Amino acid sequence: MTLIERRFRERIILVGVVFPWVSAETVEEGLDELALLVDTAGADVVGRIVQRRDSPDPATFVGKGKVEELRELSETVDSDTVVFDDELSPAQQRNLEKILGRTAIDRTAVILDIFAQNARSQEGKAQVELALLRYRLPRLRGRGKAFSQQAGGIGTRGPGETKLEVDRRRLLRRMSRLETELKAVSATRQTQARSRARGRHRTATVVGYTNAGKSTLLNRLTDAGVLVENRLFSTLDPRTRQLQLPGGETVLLTDTVGFVRKLPHQLVEAFRSTLEVVGDADLLIHVVDGSAEDHEAQIAAVREVLGEIGAGGVPELLVINKVDLSGEARLVAAGHPGSVAISALTGEGTAELLRVVGEELRKGDEVVALVVPFERGDVLAAVHREGEVVAEVAGAGGTRVEVFLDEAGRARFREFVELR
Repeated sequence: MTLIERRFRERIILVGVVFPWVSAETVEEGLDELALLVDTAGADVVGRIVQRRDSPDPATFVGKGKVEELRELSETVDSDTVVFDDELSPAQQRNLEKILGRTAIDRTAVILDIFAQNARSQEGKAQVELALLRYRLPRLRGRGKAFSQQAGGIGTRGPGETKLEVDRRRLLRRMSRLETELKAVSATRQTQARSRARGRHRTATVVGYTNAGKSTLLNRLTDAGVLVENRLFSTLDPRTRQLQLPGGETVLLTDTVGFVRKLPHQLVEAFRSTLEVVGDADLLIHVVDGSAEDHEAQIAAVREVLGEIGAGGVPELLVINKVDLSGEARLVAAGHPGSVAISALTGEGTAELLRVVGEELRKGDEVVALVVPFERGDVLAAVHREGEVVAEVAGAGGTRVEVFLDEAGRARFREFVELR
């Protein structure tokens, strides 16, 4: 990056607060992650301030003395913006900007900005815009004289509406339109899900903390060609590809948007139609960055979001990634019995992963002996697609097949079950 380019990157000061219910280490880890988020958004961190408090100050979140210290530091390092790791109320944000003389935002605003930069599909753009509008709506009030102008016009009565009321109504109309569009997308997804159910394709969804290696794993297993970057939230749009398991059955594998601690509820709500694929999955492949120092906190954050979107009860397989970067990753896997240690980048451990995925998906399946007439090649092909064939031999009345099938599969091929 050239010096000219760097001049146009905003200069940011980070602010964290240690409350009695949060450890200092957790706050520092949160600020480290916030620094990565700021860098991803295209800005530079030039300072950091941490304060201990019993509770947030209603007016400025931090105390008056700390606000003054923050103002002096901002002037010294010539910062453009101050970013708080905790969510600010609209009143706190306005008060801080008035005292500091510069923009004051919170972690939510940074994440929303990153999502806005990375949205590519029409659906992704609509979801991000809806989240932004939900965030901005309560912050319209009291933004100086610009929002107190009278706006009379043809067809209006009395003194007219304030600009604030006009802007608020415009935002609400736009939000309603976006919600309608996303409901239509959700209905389409449900139709596709029913179609997949009729086709008896099992589904596995890749979830995990942002930058844990989900897209790299999808590319490794399916040659999906998904964008892979060492940046937070580099991919937002889900990708679904067919995956052939060692047993021969076909699985639909979907990559999802990465999760993060303190994921804004506006984003969770806006991306609910996208995240429905998580709740409908037969298995969640939870990818964990085994080289991360705070991997346990990341696992907890992902599970918290899964619970929030109603996917907490879906079977989960922990996959500890990046064993090529750190020996610690294998220790992490050892600490989670049943997990699989892999390197999505080099392919190490992926054969074992596919074997375990097949076993997890086949839990509850039973071995069934079928006799398929020779002229019913279509049925034989369907048996191979739907289950794991463990034995196949030509007999007198047709092809005898022993295959693992779930309850629905056993019902589908009931007429071909071997009579004893």
